[in-house]
Order: sequence, then C-alpha cells, then structure tokens
Amino acid sequence: MRIGIAGTGAMADALGGQWARVGHDVLVGGRDTGRSAALAGRIGGRAGSLRDVVEHGEDAVLLAVPYAVAADVVSGLSDTLAGRTLIDCTNPVGPGFLLETGGGPSAAERIAAAAPGAHVVKAFNLCHESVWRLTPPVFDGRPLAVPLCGDDASALETVRRLVHDLGCRPLDGGGLERAALLEATAAFLIGLWVGQGADAQAIAPPLEYSGVV
Repeated sequence: MRIGIAGTGAMADALGGQWARVGHDVLVGGRDTGRSAALAGRIGGRAGSLRDVVEHGEDAVLLAVPYAVAADVVSGLSDTLAGRTLIDCTNPVGPGFLLETGGGPSAAERIAAAAPGAHVVKAFNLCHESVWRLTPPVFDGRPLAVPLCGDDASALETVRRLVHDLGCRPLDGGGLERAALLEATAAFLIGLWVGQGADAQAIAPPLEYSGVV
C-alpha cells in the first residue's frame, strides 16, 4: 500500500516503521523537515511535506500529530484528503486524565468535520507507542485486538489489513459516532496505567464470564 504519515513523533515512528518493514510504501512528513528526514531514514521510508504525505497516501493516511493541532492540520489539507482513508490515532486526554473534548463531538468527529471529504477511521489509540513496536504484539499467546470505528466500508477494510500487518486482530467498534467511547476508554485506561500504575487489563473478566456467551 501507499501510506502517508502526518507527524514525526513516536506513534509515526512506531506504526510507520512496522508498515515499512512489511513492505508498504511509506512517506512521512511534518512541519520540521529535518525531523521528517530523520524519521524516514530510521524506518526506511521517504520524507516530504504534509501535502506530500496526503498526495502519497492513496491507500491510507495516518494522522499522528497532537490532538491540539489535529483539526488545523487536516483543515489545511482538506481538498487533498477528499476520498482518502484517514486514520486518527489521537487521544484528546488532558490534565487529570480527562477528555479535552468534554461532552461535545469526539476528536475523530471533529477531525472528520475539518476534512469532510475524508473517510475517517479511529484506531490505534488505546496503546502506548512501545506496544506498536513489538513484532508482533502478542501477550500470553493472545494477539492484541485493535478496535476500529468508522463509517466507510472500504476505509475500514483498509485499516483492518493494516492491523493484520502488525500481527494484531481488528475488532468492529461501530460507526464513527462511537469513537467518543473509544477515546473515553483510552482516557480511563491511561488514568489507571499512568496515574495509579494499575494493571488495567484486570478490570475485564474472560469472555466466558462476561454473561454474553
């Protein structure tokens, strides 16, 4: 696939590196050309401007920038993003591990509103970048599950393939209107992990004890 990655931070490095490793054509870009070139060199991709990223990402564009600037970044690229699969891995988590989106639209919905022609899929926001560097992320013999929220069937299928390429298992999280639940889950888990050093995985029983089987 031709994948564009907007951003030069840890998530861009981790996910971009994994996708480049399995043979995808990855181009990374950000506002700092030096950081873009350095990241491209580390992961075996190519570097360009943010607009180059979107033009290159015919199959998918990963939005890996801080939530605070995410809507502004995509708004400036909205014409080029039309028809593109746009993967949102941002987390709008502020002080006290509270959602910066409050009771309003989710981060994913705000990003979709800023680039109305893009097919936004919320994914990859529940784990620290170190998890995405694992090859593969398997724990006690169980591959990591990655929930996806989105409205476009083709975009969701593309992201499912990218999840499989990481050695993970995609889960259907519903439409983009459910992205708020996924973002709230991230805020809650980060609060347990970082705020308390708790084993957050222990809050959920095995499926056979869930009452649904």
